Amino acid sequence: MIRLLIEPIVRAALAEDLGRAGDITTDAVVPADARIDAVIAARQPGTLAGLDAALIAFELLDPSLELKRLCADGARIERGQAVARISGSARPVLAAERTALNFLCRLSGVATATRSLADAIGNHKARIVCTRKTTPGLRILEKEAVRLGGGANHRFGLDDAMLIKDNHVAMAGGVRPALRRAKAAAGHLVKIELEVDTLDQLAEALDEGIDAVLLDNMGPDMLREAVGMVGGRAITEASGRITRETAPAIAAAGVDLISSGWITHSAPILDLGLDIAD
Repeated sequence: MIRLLIEPIVRAALAEDLGRAGDITTDAVVPADARIDAVIAARQPGTLAGLDAALIAFELLDPSLELKRLCADGARIERGQAVARISGSARPVLAAERTALNFLCRLSGVATATRSLADAIGNHKARIVCTRKTTPGLRILEKEAVRLGGGANHRFGLDDAMLIKDNHVAMAGGVRPALRRAKAAAGHLVKIELEVDTLDQLAEALDEGIDAVLLDNMGPDMLREAVGMVGGRAITEASGRITRETAPAIAAAGVDLISSGWITHSAPILDLGLDIAD
């Protein structure tokens, strides 16, 4: 990922952790001239993401540290596998340790959750996509983690495309007026997607013309009927409480995309730790 975009995020996290006086524990306990040779290793299997951010955390505190990647972001890793080696002055390594691991564990968790859904749907054409349900300030990193886990990205923000949801429809007075207002305001490169939860709403949307439809909380049978109604005239996206158990049947209904907020807002971390090398 482009360093220009992620370095400010890492700097802010370090500043939050170091506070006004820095790592007073390490400064008190560890001699200034102490050296360290350490590895970051996985405590459980999963998909690696966030190594760029983690290594930048160490580098920002001491550019002279020797940093070696042992795995690429996106790799499937096993328990006990080392993913990076850090050598040099001990104090900055220990001071940056938690910030680096926070990024690495969080983002690897997102990638691992995404991979679990992507694997679950097998060879169906559907792709797993994320949503805007991301940690404030970390969206670019979490969306990259989704891609590393085999998924794809939905909107990065409110200005990417128009997604007309149920509250928009209610405030506009219905599907047709909502779509007509959106089309009148959209630029020639702006796509319009509409959330529907009934087949009647879908029929209205197709009659007006639409780029994509978000089929919300529909079961597999209803999704299959919706996909048939669309007939390739729009991109079809299924959403609503997607799990590893329900994803295969949803994918089998023939949708193009399956969106999940869980993979970013509720994915458990992947446990990795810093170990001093023998």
